[in-house]
Amino acid sequence: MSNNPEAFRTELKNMILEAVEKAAPPGGLSDDETLFGPEARLMLDSLDALQISMEIQKRYGVRMPDSKETRRALVSVAHLAEYLAARRK
Repeated sequence: MSNNPEAFRTELKNMILEAVEKAAPPGGLSDDETLFGPEARLMLDSLDALQISMEIQKRYGVRMPDSKETRRALVSVAHLAEYLAARRK
């Protein structure tokens, strides 16, 4: 995990796109962009959430034990960065 917040958010965006095997939407992902739900440009689903949470555990050693917590953490890249920063080893 990078100590630079902006670099860390960029790292997370790349990790998310790799985990779900999708290209960045036009203009790229913004830090506060919604990742899930009808207004989300990536159109991610529950399988994508599982893939992202598995990649987070592999890369950062942070487990997301239940789907409610995962859903809260994955609201946006900025929210995920805060979630991980609070739980990093």
